[in-house]
Amino acid sequence: MFAYIIRRILAAAALLVVVSAVTFAIFFLLPRIAGETTDQLAAQYIGKNPSPEAIQAVKQNLGFDQPLYTQYWNFLKALVTGAEYKFGPEPATCHVPCFGYSFKNHLEVWPEMTSRIPVTISLAIGAAVLWLVSGVTTGVISALKPRSIFDRLSMGIALAGVSLPVFFTGALLLTVFSYEWPILDNLEYVDFTADPLMWARNLILPWVSLAFLYSALYARLTRAGMLETMSEDYIRTARAKGLAERKVVVKHGLRSALTPIVTIFGMDLGLLLGGALITEQVFSLKGIGQFAVQAISDNDLPKILGVTLLAAFFIVACNLVVDLLYALVDPRVRLS
Repeated sequence: MFAYIIRRILAAAALLVVVSAVTFAIFFLLPRIAGETTDQLAAQYIGKNPSPEAIQAVKQNLGFDQPLYTQYWNFLKALVTGAEYKFGPEPATCHVPCFGYSFKNHLEVWPEMTSRIPVTISLAIGAAVLWLVSGVTTGVISALKPRSIFDRLSMGIALAGVSLPVFFTGALLLTVFSYEWPILDNLEYVDFTADPLMWARNLILPWVSLAFLYSALYARLTRAGMLETMSEDYIRTARAKGLAERKVVVKHGLRSALTPIVTIFGMDLGLLLGGALITEQVFSLKGIGQFAVQAISDNDLPKILGVTLLAAFFIVACNLVVDLLYALVDPRVRLS
């Protein structure tokens, strides 16, 4: 098992290097193929009406006049060891991990992103707990009582949840609970360490908005998996041995049906940690998603590159955790 974990960690690290290479090529190689010059790229770091001398200085300082493979190596080295730039009379130190400086405000990209990570993590983790508990519970009960009133009603609601986009449910929740009935008004992010109750209060609506969409998917998937699992021979054997129905359902039925749930949960959580763009925009949450939207609208290349690699890291990390959880969820994985 230890050797498997080491192999998966090394594979995840190699995948991140490949993602960084592809991302770097997209942002630095494709513009050259499209006809953008290094002078135009360097001019974005200066501002309006840059002089040729200033452009040349930035090119040399940032290495834009070097071959692309040298620039990529310097980029990787800056991520690990940091970098030092000379935008003025005093050198500017870009701390580890160095994603460079913003075109727009000339601030380091990494500190700007880290200041928004707690917002996105709070949003993603809270919503994930809600949709996982509600979705799996609803799916299990529906599978145990097929074609019952609860089954038909819950699957109808699940179909509505899958069909309604987040921007609609989010705007509806805001209209009802913040404007018409101001039960949850003035929704601004509060740090968990400062006030846990206000932290949870101000994130309830975003959590419910996201969880309504995802719990519907998880309920339908859990129901289908449980219906298939509960008809297996080993379930009948467990019942014939006299095991309690609760133990049969939870330990033998649900555990076997959880493998696809764990798989998509890792993907969904990784994507949300990389930025819940629509939800953060609807509820004006200053997280990674809003950061990415602003970077794209400003055409701020260092920010776009940084948030792309950060999102890739979250997705790879979550999938690595999912691979390690397989052995706990399904004993057949350990045997293989």
